[in-house]
Amino acid sequence: MFLENTTKIITYIACFLSVFQVKSQQISGTLSQLSNQSIKLEAFNGFKTYPIANTALDEKGNFKLIYSKSDYGLGYLMSADNKAFFVILNGEDIVIEGESLINTTTLKTKKGKENISFACYASEHPRREQALSAWKYLEKIYQLDSLFSVQQSPKTAIEKEMNRIKKEDEDFLKGLESKSYVSWYLPVRRLVSDVSTIAQYRTEEIQATIAAFRNLDYTDERLYRSGLLRDAVESHFWLLENCGKSLDTVFIEMKLSIDAMMIKLIKDEKKLNEITDYLFDLLERHSLFQASEYLALKVLNEVSCTIDSDLAKQLETYRAMKKGNIASDILFEADLLNASIVNSQGLKKLSNIKSKYVLVVFGAGWCQKCTEELPKIAGLYEKWKKKELEVVYISLDEKKEDFNNFASKFPFLSYCDYKKWNSPVVKEYYVFGTPTMFLLDSKREIVLRPNSVQQMDAWVDWMLK
Repeated sequence: MFLENTTKIITYIACFLSVFQVKSQQISGTLSQLSNQSIKLEAFNGFKTYPIANTALDEKGNFKLIYSKSDYGLGYLMSADNKAFFVILNGEDIVIEGESLINTTTLKTKKGKENISFACYASEHPRREQALSAWKYLEKIYQLDSLFSVQQSPKTAIEKEMNRIKKEDEDFLKGLESKSYVSWYLPVRRLVSDVSTIAQYRTEEIQATIAAFRNLDYTDERLYRSGLLRDAVESHFWLLENCGKSLDTVFIEMKLSIDAMMIKLIKDEKKLNEITDYLFDLLERHSLFQASEYLALKVLNEVSCTIDSDLAKQLETYRAMKKGNIASDILFEADLLNASIVNSQGLKKLSNIKSKYVLVVFGAGWCQKCTEELPKIAGLYEKWKKKELEVVYISLDEKKEDFNNFASKFPFLSYCDYKKWNSPVVKEYYVFGTPTMFLLDSKREIVLRPNSVQQMDAWVDWMLK
C-alpha cells in the first residue's frame, strides 16, 4: 500500500511538472562577450517593473531564462552593465544571438515570430521617420520659397515618395497577425515615439494624434504590460501643451482628454487611482493648475470608485481650497515670531492682519524644498510688502528649537504649534505636502495657489504694478 501511494504521488508530481513545463516558455541564446556574467529578465506592470528570472551565462556566453504565460507584454533582458534588450513576451520561445546587449547592431532574433517582427520594425520605423522629416522639410521649401515653388515636378516627386514611405510602414503593420500582441503594441509605440516629430515637423497631424491618444483605453491590460503607460500619459499631455494653441485653448483640450480617459477608468478602481495619481503629479509639475484642478474635481465629484486615502486628500485640496473659496481664519494660539511687524497691538488670528493680500506658506525646516523656497521669499519680502502683500509662514516643525533655528532668519511672521500634520491649521487648509502656498485677499478669499516663488513673484509684478 505504501509503495502504491508513493507511486501515485510521484505520478501526480510528474504530471504537475509536465503541465508547468508546457505552460512555461524560454528565452535562450548566446551573448559571446558576456561569458560567465549574469543576466536577468524583467517585465512591466503599470508604472512599475517586476523580476521574472535571472541566470549566469556559461563560458561560451550561452544562457536560458524561463517565463510563464502570465508574464506577457513587454519584457527586457538586463546585463550587469545595465544595458537592456527588449522582447515581446507572448508565450513563444525566443532565441537571441550576438555579442552583448550594449552592441545592439550585433544582436539578432533567431526565433520567435512576434519578436522577429518587433526587432524588424524597431530598426526600420525610425529610419522611415527620419526620411519623412527630411522630405517634409524639402516639401516646405518647394512650397514657400519663390525660387523653387514654380517647380511642379520635384513637388510631385516629394509627395509621391512621402506617400510611399507611409504606405510601407502601414503595410508592415497590416501584415501582422491581428490577434498578436505585437500588432497592438507597435502602433501604440509609434503613436508615442512620433509625438515630438509631429509637433515639430508634421503639425498637420497634431489633431489626429491627439484623437488617437484619446481613443486609447487606459485600462487595457496590454497597455499596462507594455512599458508605454508612462510615455502614453506624458506624450499625450506634452503634445496638448505644445500644440501651438493659446493657453486657454490648451486647457480646454486637456479637459476633453481627461474626460476621454475617465470614461473607462471610472470602472477600474486600481487603474483609476494609479493613473490619476501620476497624471495629477505631472500636471502640477508642469504648473498646469487649471487642468490639475479639473482632474481633481472630476475624480472627486463624478467617480464612484474608492479613491486611495492619500490621493483623495491631495485631490480634496482642490475642492476645499479652490480659487474663490474663503479660507479658514488661523488662530495663533502657540509660538509666533515677528508678530510686531504686522500688528503692534497684538496678534491673535490671521484676520487681524491689515493688508490687501496675505501669502500663507506651509513648510518645515526638515523639508528640503522649503530650505530653497523660503529664503527666496525672504529676499522678495520687502518688495512684496511695499505692494501691500504680507507673508505668514506656518511651520510643521515638531520642536521649538527646530522652528526657531529655521524661521528666525525670516523677516515675516512665522507660527508653529508643533503638531505637524495633526495641526488644526494644516487640516483646515488641506495641506498634504510642503511647501504649500495660498494667496488670500483681505477677506481671506483664495486668489491664487502658487506652485513656486517664481510664479508668485510673477503674479506680483503683473497684478500689483
